[in-house]
Amino acid sequence: MDFLPKIITIVGPTASGKTGFSIWLAKELEKSDLRAEIISADSRQVYIGLDIGTGKVTKEEMCGIPHHMLDVCDPKDIYSVAEFVANAEKCIKEIIDRGNIPIIVGGTGFYIDTLVRGISLPNVPKNEELRKELESKSKEELFEMLLKLDDNRAQDIDKDNKVRLIRAIEIANTLGNVPEIRANTKYNSLFIGINPGDEILQKNIHTRLLQRLDDGMVTEAENLHTTGLSYERMRELGLEYSFLADYLEEKTNYEEFVSLLNTAIWQYARRQKTWFKRNQEISWINPKNEKEIEEIKNKVLEFLK
Repeated sequence: MDFLPKIITIVGPTASGKTGFSIWLAKELEKSDLRAEIISADSRQVYIGLDIGTGKVTKEEMCGIPHHMLDVCDPKDIYSVAEFVANAEKCIKEIIDRGNIPIIVGGTGFYIDTLVRGISLPNVPKNEELRKELESKSKEELFEMLLKLDDNRAQDIDKDNKVRLIRAIEIANTLGNVPEIRANTKYNSLFIGINPGDEILQKNIHTRLLQRLDDGMVTEAENLHTTGLSYERMRELGLEYSFLADYLEEKTNYEEFVSLLNTAIWQYARRQKTWFKRNQEISWINPKNEKEIEEIKNKVLEFLK
């Protein structure tokens, strides 16, 4: 592994504090004359205009640290994991060529494993007949189907995203499951996991949701629809936008919308944690524990020597 390019990979569930920690770490590295650039590994922050709903980092929050893989695709289009890997690999090469350190940050485990750990992608063609049959099913029915076919893949998937559910079922139906075949990884990565504990995480999720609502998350969704994003496509984008579509179409009232979304985000965070637990290379830290923070910073510096 020593001959491979070195990168830092920061993972964890939503609202755990990954973004803030990654920016703090990048600023700390500057004190040692090391320059870092951050690459987002989030399956929805790649879309233009999905800002408040996805908790996308703002220019002010970046603190001057360059960020990549944000706002790269129109939300009307479908952005695949293969496209993400190709574009992220290009970013990594360019960052390294500049003499800087790539920091991968995200909670989409399937994206991270494919990019960083070298998990190969199954080459399964589209099955239009199966897709037509699955389109008529609810997202709840699709998720139950995936659980029976491949519970591993179900652990990290956004169960409110019909497009990803249908594709996962399509693959599992063809191959028996979504295989995780370890390929020759291109990178020597130090993995850091952010976990503040379940109690704090639940509070963070609730507090952040209320803040995003105050910041105009509903208005953002209204504007996306006004500019041509259909409610059907909004639901395909999953999680916040799926629930926003239901609310804007008056399928739920405001109180139900907030309560259901809060529960769905927590359930997704739990699935993210389950996914990442399978990677034994991750060093887990509590972002509020100063001793752990200092230890991991020293570990990063030692790794980068």
